[in-house]
Amino acid sequence: MQNQLKTLQSKLSCELFFDDLVKSIYATDASVYRMLPLAVAYPKTTNDIKELIEFAKAHKTSLIPRTAGTSLAGQCVGKGVVVDVSKYFTKIIAIDEKAKTVTVQPGVVRDALNNYLKPYGLFFGPNTSTSNRCMIGGMVGNNSSGTTSIKYGVTRDKIVALQTILSDGSEVVFEALTASEFEEKLNLSTLEGKIYNTIYKELNDKSVQNAIREKFPKPEIHRRNTGYAIDELIKADVFTASSEKFNMCKLLSGSEGTLAFTTQITLQLDDLPPEHRVMVAAHFDSIEKCLQAVVPAMQHNLFTCEMMDKTILDCTKRNKTQQENRQFLVEDPEAILMCEVRSKTLQDAKAQSQLLIETLENSGLSYANPILAGNDIDKANNLRSAGLGLLGNIIGDEKSAACIEDTAVSLTDLENYISEFTALMKGYNQKAIYYAHAGAGELHLRPILNLKKKEGVALFRKITTDVAHLVKKYNGSFSGEHGDGIVRAEFIPLMIGENNYGILKRIKQVFDPNTIFNPGKIVDAFPMDASLRYEADREEPQITTMLDFSKSQGILREAEKCNGSGDCRKLPEFGGTMCPSYRATRNEKDTTRARANALREFLTNSEKSNKFNHKALKEVFDLCLSCKACSSECPSSVDVASLKAEFLYQYQKANGVSIRTKLFAYNNTFNNVGSKFPKLTNFVFSNRITASILKTSFGIAKERSLPKISNKSLNNIIKSIGSEDVKNLKIKTVYLFNDEFTNHLDTSIGVDALKLLKALNYDVVVLNHSESGRAFLSKGLLEQAKTLANKNVDVFKTKISESTPLIGIEPSAILTFKDEYLKLADDKASAGQIAAYTFLIEEFLQNEIELGHIKPEQFTLEAKEVKFHGHCHQKAMRNQLSSFSILNLPKNYKVTIIPSGCCGMAGSFGYEKEHYNVSMQVGEQTLFPAVRKAKKETIIAANGTSCRHQIKDGTGRVAKHPVTILREALVQ
Repeated sequence: MQNQLKTLQSKLSCELFFDDLVKSIYATDASVYRMLPLAVAYPKTTNDIKELIEFAKAHKTSLIPRTAGTSLAGQCVGKGVVVDVSKYFTKIIAIDEKAKTVTVQPGVVRDALNNYLKPYGLFFGPNTSTSNRCMIGGMVGNNSSGTTSIKYGVTRDKIVALQTILSDGSEVVFEALTASEFEEKLNLSTLEGKIYNTIYKELNDKSVQNAIREKFPKPEIHRRNTGYAIDELIKADVFTASSEKFNMCKLLSGSEGTLAFTTQITLQLDDLPPEHRVMVAAHFDSIEKCLQAVVPAMQHNLFTCEMMDKTILDCTKRNKTQQENRQFLVEDPEAILMCEVRSKTLQDAKAQSQLLIETLENSGLSYANPILAGNDIDKANNLRSAGLGLLGNIIGDEKSAACIEDTAVSLTDLENYISEFTALMKGYNQKAIYYAHAGAGELHLRPILNLKKKEGVALFRKITTDVAHLVKKYNGSFSGEHGDGIVRAEFIPLMIGENNYGILKRIKQVFDPNTIFNPGKIVDAFPMDASLRYEADREEPQITTMLDFSKSQGILREAEKCNGSGDCRKLPEFGGTMCPSYRATRNEKDTTRARANALREFLTNSEKSNKFNHKALKEVFDLCLSCKACSSECPSSVDVASLKAEFLYQYQKANGVSIRTKLFAYNNTFNNVGSKFPKLTNFVFSNRITASILKTSFGIAKERSLPKISNKSLNNIIKSIGSEDVKNLKIKTVYLFNDEFTNHLDTSIGVDALKLLKALNYDVVVLNHSESGRAFLSKGLLEQAKTLANKNVDVFKTKISESTPLIGIEPSAILTFKDEYLKLADDKASAGQIAAYTFLIEEFLQNEIELGHIKPEQFTLEAKEVKFHGHCHQKAMRNQLSSFSILNLPKNYKVTIIPSGCCGMAGSFGYEKEHYNVSMQVGEQTLFPAVRKAKKETIIAANGTSCRHQIKDGTGRVAKHPVTILREALVQ
């Protein structure tokens, strides 16, 4: 097949991949399934898609359409060619303000679309928990809904027209048709005509329509994706006496790409929701009471009606970042019903909330009904989201399995259904967890299973089957919003009846006679307990690592923590840092998810003694900037920076270490030498000819400026100052970590730190310690990093305490004590003790401000504006508020945090010639434009040495460390 794929590649205007790396990355989505595809294509044009269709027909293979790949039911996995439209089919084509419609390509991100629509006063109502990376094509394929469906409906309700390519390569637009227009379609001699004729023939019989109404989920359940929506088609005027036009889009929505390939989507929009909102967070002492309250609550004009139970809430109790979000909780509820009302005026929104509270109080079901408004609503919603993320972040092989989490029943059946469901789960020794869309009759429920074991897989099928029968008892929908995919398609005959299922099969046959579109989904389903991500009862690979991954039970399980949710695909406009390289390239290969999945694949399946020794893994980790954002922003906290460091170490054991890698890793050693002749060193670095020779020799980007050595190292300056100037036994003693970057490259900042701390009456002690090892860590030289970690732990273990903290200036260096040293040091107890009292210098100063030891009166009253960019490691492991807080200490300083992700430099990454363009692309996402827009007199602040260098190279502006800004602001 390789030759045929190469021939196909020559016919396409786009990328086509069929190497092991890319195939392994696309073998999974956010479900429990794994199928290795034949190839992966990124089509640029409709002609590319037509060529792919012809190839699939000629070679008896299939096409699996894919956008963000966040499907929970296995819709995006298959053995054919995965067709990823997320990179190029991303245009917003046209907007019609008068008709309130917009036409987009399938790769447009839902939240990006709404950002575009906001100035028009319009928005696309259906949403999902993945709305900052999910795409409209995927939402159509799944018929997505989300928290607002009780107000704005589901995706199917919003589709005006779909431009598609059929299985014969013909382009067809499906849209609303009058009865006469429908009649004209029946007269066509094309595939389109055959499709309309088949639909009419299958659904025109009244007895068939009655059977559909009887067997399909109850019509009042608006979240229903069970099979093809023929129950929606029979509502049209061509079949009944209704006034509703026939629109094939209702069938295609929720069809999971099994019928046609969509290239354009026209959506009906809504006016933006009313501005003012109030949430009533009703508290209950039992699940039963909460569910009983749903029906009376839904009699009000609610925009959302969401539930979370005690299990979710308990997950947030010990999470430091969620403490503020828990403030609205009263006592210890078993469940909370979060009901939001909106209005054009705050007064009316409050009045609506009071009426809702009256209903709840009269019911006698809730014991407390706190009212939330503004940011407090966001905090409550964040609490729910955080709880779910924490719940899913289970260490080990037992995981929450997405198989029965998509059931929906009518509101009047909800209480009884959940009661039976709870009893069913108890029979399996499973604790039921209740959350999500109570107002829509849909609660996301997941069992905890070990799918690496045969008994876990057997339970997977058994629980799913039993719940399917329970849902059928209430004539509910087994698939409310997440689609049938692989996990539920097998149960469609049970849910809608064999005769109706036969209609679905014949519809699939006429649309796709050669079964090229996403086979195994909806009809002729793949087995729900086969093609799983893990082989049951496999012999677990034993992998020895230098870094300690014991918290995750080993490096393989660290990689396996990735559940495919795709948070790493969110775009810069939605904040955060993860994942900078994907934001630059828009290639799935460059996501956090891809790196974790690729490593999992090779560690699991490689036959090599050194399972890390694969060039494919080197490729997938190549653009990882080790920003560490994934360790905090990924809901599963997959630490790809550590995975990369370990991979590089293991790979280089087999393949050696390049001269350039050694140059960057040992930069402190070279800087030590260069600091003895600073003028000569700086001349060589800055002279155009000598600098060019250096860059060419070591693969450094010619566009980069090389950092200059300070005339005198900080260590030498400290020695020359003498103990009298450094020690002023005043408020408290602090130990300053003189990192390798400050010591040789940013010495003036170190001096500013000493002067600032001295002026603020702190005794500063600098010990004779080693460098941090950050450069060795970034280059995978873990043995050298371990040696340094052990030395530094030994130096500080008897010195650092709550009263004598360790503080540092460069985030990437000082934070090694709080991260990598815990995974490297032999003396884990001492490393942990040091880590507990190690702080960024900004954190230390912020704490002292709060204790009243540092006051605004000690600083200038001059007015200045400051824009601050925080270091990635600070964002990931600490927060930027400490820097923000201390920069605001001078009374008339106006400080804003630039909402930037990674700057793009990432230590040596931005210097390397093959990474330079990506480095600058990352900088251009948010940081560079924000700096360029700043007034000349505005102070640009950045606490990372790489960040300051990147800002200088990218914008020409000089950025200052917050310490320097504060030192300059001191009242003399």
